[in-house]
Amino acid sequence: MDIWQTDKLLLFLIFFVPGFISIKIYDLLIAGERTDFTKSIFEVVGYSALNFAALSWLIILIQSGSFYQNHTFWYFICLIFILFIFPICWPIIYIKLSNCEFLAKYILQLAPSPWDYVFDKRESFWIIIHLRNGKKIGGIYGANSYASAYPDKEQIYLEEVWKIDENEKFKEPIEKSKGMIILGDEILSIELFK
Repeated sequence: MDIWQTDKLLLFLIFFVPGFISIKIYDLLIAGERTDFTKSIFEVVGYSALNFAALSWLIILIQSGSFYQNHTFWYFICLIFILFIFPICWPIIYIKLSNCEFLAKYILQLAPSPWDYVFDKRESFWIIIHLRNGKKIGGIYGANSYASAYPDKEQIYLEEVWKIDENEKFKEPIEKSKGMIILGDEILSIELFK
């Protein structure tokens, strides 16, 4: 059997592309180890099969009768949706449903750690970082701040660093500061404030 024959190659791509797209989109949206597609071929084909099962009504519609001859343009538009657009949508729909309050209690949390859970929300807040050496760093975690995501080591960049007093009250920003990067190995705990 020669896999490089056109019909076999086309069949392989049809069962590979939708699953590949879905997994890549999911990997872009949820922190986690990147998928090794050399080891995940069955998973990719499985997601493609789920895509085709969910869209079987559309596949049957465009393959029935003389749809292709009468509606060639719409036939190819439907193929684009089946092979490319819906595979992009499935992970987004799954993530939205898993964050739905009603369904969240039945689905495992998608974030691999509390660190990712908090920082994936991309919310702004005041922050006090307690270091292992006993020092405290106060600042603003805002739109221009950044926190690493799994599987990378925890690190955080604060866009503004503030002086804090002994009662952990924010006094004033540190002059001429362009922010601060704090390595996760140095962090004991983090307090977040709205």
